[in-house]
Amino acid sequence: MKSKPQPLNELELYRKMLVIRIVEERLAKSHQRGLIHGACHTYVGQEAIATGVCAHLRSEDAIFSTHRGHGHALAKGLEPGSLIAELYGRETGCSRGRGGSMHLFAPEIGMLGTSGIVGPCILQAAGAGYSFKLMKTDNVGVAFFGDGAANNGAFHEGLNMASIWNLPVLFVCENNQFATEVPFASVAGNPSVAARGAAYGMHSVELDGNDVLAVEAAAREAVQRARSGGGPTLLECKTYRTRPHAEGMGDFTYRTKDDVEQWKTRCPIKRLREHLLTGKKATAAQLESIEQEVHDLTEVAHLFAENSPYPSAESATSHVYAATSLVAARDVPAPTASERELSFMKATLEALSEEMARNPKIFVLGEGIGARGGNFATTNGLFALYGPERLRDTPICERGFVGLAGGAAMSGTRPVVDFMFADFVLDAAGEIINQIAKIQYMSSGRLEMPVLLRGCIGIGHAAATHHSGSYYAMYANFPGLRVVVPSSPRDAKGLLKTALTCGDPVLFLEHRELMATKGPVPEGEYYIDFGQAAVVRQGSDVTVVALALMVHKTLAASELLEVDGISVELIDPRTVAPLDIETILKSVKKTGRLLIVDEAFGPFGIGAEIAAQLADIGFDELDAPIRRLNGKASPTPYSPTLEAAVVPSIDLIAQTIRDLYAE
Repeated sequence: MKSKPQPLNELELYRKMLVIRIVEERLAKSHQRGLIHGACHTYVGQEAIATGVCAHLRSEDAIFSTHRGHGHALAKGLEPGSLIAELYGRETGCSRGRGGSMHLFAPEIGMLGTSGIVGPCILQAAGAGYSFKLMKTDNVGVAFFGDGAANNGAFHEGLNMASIWNLPVLFVCENNQFATEVPFASVAGNPSVAARGAAYGMHSVELDGNDVLAVEAAAREAVQRARSGGGPTLLECKTYRTRPHAEGMGDFTYRTKDDVEQWKTRCPIKRLREHLLTGKKATAAQLESIEQEVHDLTEVAHLFAENSPYPSAESATSHVYAATSLVAARDVPAPTASERELSFMKATLEALSEEMARNPKIFVLGEGIGARGGNFATTNGLFALYGPERLRDTPICERGFVGLAGGAAMSGTRPVVDFMFADFVLDAAGEIINQIAKIQYMSSGRLEMPVLLRGCIGIGHAAATHHSGSYYAMYANFPGLRVVVPSSPRDAKGLLKTALTCGDPVLFLEHRELMATKGPVPEGEYYIDFGQAAVVRQGSDVTVVALALMVHKTLAASELLEVDGISVELIDPRTVAPLDIETILKSVKKTGRLLIVDEAFGPFGIGAEIAAQLADIGFDELDAPIRRLNGKASPTPYSPTLEAAVVPSIDLIAQTIRDLYAE
């Protein structure tokens, strides 16, 4: 049964704001003492906003916040000791010492994370709203963000998606007048954030953010609207932070002491205190008792945090990947003579169809993937089965829908992002690298990130430079991501099914020139585990490692070389992260020679990584230097003659193998 928020009376609002204020003042002192090892962004002066909004939220509702998130966490129900311990870097902290001031996670109470990057919280809250709508709950997603984020692309993309899909989301702009140290009025063509809501067809309200009763009333209406299917709301809460941007920073190069002192007279806590006393809703003795209780609570929390142990050094690399992804190795059906043939595209469509039928939490986002079936027919026929909520055509806003996918995964669903071409998703690189790849780690494994990002790579069709990139080496560089590059229909189906069932974010990169390629695919369901290379061709003289289309070109080159008496063993890693070095080493022990063939350009590429690892662990097995054959290090040109010149050809592969064999 879902918990129900108890309506807060005014004394409870007062106490909650006091908890935030006194804990923040304690943290400011602790920063001066050196107990806080990094930045400390306090919420002093803004307490009414978090308190008023969170008064109407349940533990199942999800909130997402910014670098200034202490107040949101406390208002949502985080124990002060857990917050303070996090800033002290202790293992009893809410993020187990991994986050500090800017990265707070407490999924147990619906605090799904704060971010040191401006804007992602807006998209993640929209993603939570999408999850709740898909799962038919009446939960709500809430984004708290500063005025600076209102000029960020995430604001436009997030509010637009929430509006067109009528998502149960509350966007709360805490306009404290300064984006870091830049006056908001000087960087906003339209300085009214609330007025922008009309551009998205969204209900919006401008509020005095220092009046907790006004915020509470507006939030009550907005949350009720979201729960009842009425869609999102934008609240602009005008407020002011009365401490520096971060503790220890200079404060009066961009604002004056008089301004700060004037805003202190509008303190939300003082304001509610006077309201309670003049309205005879509380006595001075009652309020003093609450104040003393909160002071005592804070000191107990501080002592708890200071006496808590630091995390062990051994835990520094735990939770990079999801525990649920560590499954026992699975057997893949052996090929049979009667196996049917499917195209690469149809094999992946079959995998997606099977898993969507099994798991109602899977949904697909992308441009034209609904009734149209996708640019490469990757979702053909699924819209008729599952409708627009599970096959969602998106605006052209890659950062937006990738960030939304991250928030959806954090809140319990399994999004598939179909981005057509790998070049396009570079617009969302920050969401992939800074958010999706890191959330499991930062939350100490309490949040999984089962996001599947799929699309085409590779040179061909005279597509030129914005539709031809590969980028698997780039993404493989980042801990937390799985990177899959299949070369056959059989592998594509088995690897896609694994991607749709593991707990990690996966980039599934499909070479465009292979989409129509046909090959044998088993009839039954099967999965291919990540990190297991395939021996595509047995040989004894030279080991060649190749990916995607280069597997097919190397096979053709190997047949030519067989006539010359040169036996090539061909290894397809299938996944770049994790990378199966053991299978490559086993082959090199047999052949003594290694060539890596890669369509992508060479500097800092996958070939360099394989060569470095093999030189480290297999140097004594080599009878000749490791060689690499790559595409030219240039953007992809358009003209057919130029395009052909930048990609390794079958003849060039064959000649390179001959040269290596002769060494």
